[in-house]
Amino acid sequence: MAGVSGCLKYSMFFFNFLFWICGTLILALAIWVRVSKDGKEIITSGDAGANPLVAVNMLIAVGAIIMVLGFLGCCGAVKESRCMLLLFFIGLLLILLLQVAAGILGATFKSEYSRLLNETLTENAKLLTQTTDEAKEFQKAIISFQKEFQCCGLVKGAQDWGNNFSEAQESCKCTDTTGAQCSTYLGNEVNSQTCTSSIKHLFEKNIIIVIGIAFGLAVVEILGLVFSMVLYCQIGSK
Repeated sequence: MAGVSGCLKYSMFFFNFLFWICGTLILALAIWVRVSKDGKEIITSGDAGANPLVAVNMLIAVGAIIMVLGFLGCCGAVKESRCMLLLFFIGLLLILLLQVAAGILGATFKSEYSRLLNETLTENAKLLTQTTDEAKEFQKAIISFQKEFQCCGLVKGAQDWGNNFSEAQESCKCTDTTGAQCSTYLGNEVNSQTCTSSIKHLFEKNIIIVIGIAFGLAVVEILGLVFSMVLYCQIGSK
């Protein structure tokens, strides 16, 4: 193609297309978490702290912004538009700086996240003894969680269920033949491990996945910045 190296142009298009795909994946994942019934009930029920879905809504916005920037980069490369490339570069640079700032804040307040998670689970444990519609929906989610991860209760074990224990008795039942993971509650063998540790493990596992995705995205962003600026300069020197 006249004026600008075809190799550079298509390289820029490829990396921006990859960036656009990353934005699409973030948006799709965030929307899935937002509409996932069980997950939403577990993290939003109770009165402790701010609504965690705020973070999910932010991810939806970030995913949409990344998709728009990827589109600008692709169109800027194909059409040799300096305006689109400049908008892409500025937007991408701002996102990269925000990612770095978020990473620093995340590392600084790691202990705070753990404290907030403990407070949220402690507050949500109160719902296990209640009979409201909201509490019943939350209890269904916890019963399903208990069956899958072989745990019982959130803070004090089976005691968390109070008068509702009969509803969760089957999901709390201990199947460990050695009895090492079992305790007795109201004459029933139940899992001695609370679900708090399992929830924390899932939380930490997901954090590692998020960090890995963020690192990979940062690499793509840096490449996008380099390609967009080089292409921007070459178009200007025609």
